[in-house]
Amino acid sequence: MITLIAAAGLQNELGKDNELLWHLPNDFKHFKTLTAGHYIIMGRKTFESLPGILPNRTHVVISRQTDFSPEGVLVVGSLDAALSLVPNAEDVFVIGGGEIYQQALAFAQRIELTRVAAQLQADTFFPEIKAAEWDLVQEECHAADERHAYAYCFQRFEKRTPSFTTE
Repeated sequence: MITLIAAAGLQNELGKDNELLWHLPNDFKHFKTLTAGHYIIMGRKTFESLPGILPNRTHVVISRQTDFSPEGVLVVGSLDAALSLVPNAEDVFVIGGGEIYQQALAFAQRIELTRVAAQLQADTFFPEIKAAEWDLVQEECHAADERHAYAYCFQRFEKRTPSFTTE
């Protein structure tokens, strides 16, 4: 299964200047729980924004830079090449950035979205989730607290199966 996983604001904001817009410890835990043991696909800038190699995950980075080859990472030139590295039975998580999410949306079967109750200045955005194509199948909301400056909801969307009619 191909899953997009992100935290986005009310206007689909993801980040600014290659940094996240908020610090939500429970979202980090949620991300770790879902992605542990799986392949994660990301763009080069997203990889560079990470604190380092995330433990217990296979990192696949999409980059146009031919001299980009960090240790412990699989580097490819396209989303198709990235997806071709993932064994058939494996789940894969696309973790950003905005351009990679946009490309991967057509291939995804699931979206794991942390919807943050905030509208902040951003230069990177998550693609629109079209109600005609996606069903919200699970939602768990949390209020802001001393560790979380914003309220947020963990949302799971699954791609709708096209319905065919015969006449």
